[in-house]
Amino acid sequence: MLSANITKAVRKAAYRRDGFRCALCDSTDGLQIHHAVPRGKGGSSYVHNLITLCWRCHAMAHGTNVYDNPDFDAADIEQAAVEYLADYYADLGFVWNPW
Repeated sequence: MLSANITKAVRKAAYRRDGFRCALCDSTDGLQIHHAVPRGKGGSSYVHNLITLCWRCHAMAHGTNVYDNPDFDAADIEQAAVEYLADYYADLGFVWNPW
């Protein structure tokens, strides 16, 4: 089910920007769009706040330890998503501002 807050054009732009792969693990399996800064915390549904994640990384970003790793911390996944977007836009000469 598509989120009503993300248009098809914006969703496709995020997939294209991320090379139709998970931005964190490079998988092409079960791709989903994730808000780096949650909407509830002021994050937007614009492409600069969206990241392409596989279903595993997306589940982990939301706190599900899919690999039963005792060192799992969802905050690490969230931080990796923020760093990916900040680095991507910094390389283009922009300051990443997800709001």
